[in-house]
Amino acid sequence: MTDGSQYQARYVPNDVWRLTSHDAGNSGSRLLSRFLPDRTFPFAKALYAVEDALRFFVANKPDALVLDFFAGSGTTTQAVMRLNHQDGGHRRSICVTNNEVGVAEQAELRARGLKPGDKDWEAMGICDYITKPRIRAAITGTTTTGTAVTGDYRFVDEFPMADGFRENVEFFTLTYEDPTLVSLGRRFEAIAPLLWLRAGARGERIAEVAEEGWSIPASACYGVMFDTSAWGAFVSAAARRDDLTHAFIVTDSLVEYQQIVARIDPALLTTRLYADYLRSFEINTRAQ
Repeated sequence: MTDGSQYQARYVPNDVWRLTSHDAGNSGSRLLSRFLPDRTFPFAKALYAVEDALRFFVANKPDALVLDFFAGSGTTTQAVMRLNHQDGGHRRSICVTNNEVGVAEQAELRARGLKPGDKDWEAMGICDYITKPRIRAAITGTTTTGTAVTGDYRFVDEFPMADGFRENVEFFTLTYEDPTLVSLGRRFEAIAPLLWLRAGARGERIAEVAEEGWSIPASACYGVMFDTSAWGAFVSAAARRDDLTHAFIVTDSLVEYQQIVARIDPALLTTRLYADYLRSFEINTRAQ
């Protein structure tokens, strides 16, 4: 076997797996409570069941990117960590969830006069109260109460949960931004994480507008040109790097953008800010 497709062709999962490791009680909710002893989350998926399901598709893909676009407690992300621990892989996981508050918690919070958007309300949302703390605890091996996680991981790869994982994580909160302010370059810090994600979510993130008019951090895999008058320095710096994958160029002029792109390595994926960026998020704008 040399690739994932051959792996899939040889091993086809059944509709139902009756395995002890896949029990949603022991390997789901009760396992989750080891990381979050001071809070509860019903119906958490079994960690080892998700791990086994992913193994069918990414066992031979150590650099796979796994997208969980309807996440709950973060089981998929922890399963990806487990797979990396087993074979030294560098798989990445993007975990997307809202911050919905449970029905029972909503009633309690409303009785206290709170409403969605209030700080104490949002603190009880699934993302802030369960998902983020669970992922932190899994990586650090420390529970939400500050103690070492008790017990061992089982099946395939057994080791103390308190050992954690050699992984890193970053959390982003998506916000609604005024497109006018974005187009004027006044909300760069708000969209900066999305540029970093688009460039592969590796290395340093460019978080603010650089005074020099451009930025290509030494450990980043992309660059941003904020001022086209500095195009010469930007192009020269980009030419000295063979690890760059993306370049974002801030200009309202399509002609100016094309002229600069013509001087950049054609292997780089380029995006014009902020027109191309804003166009990516246009919804229902076509004439009926």
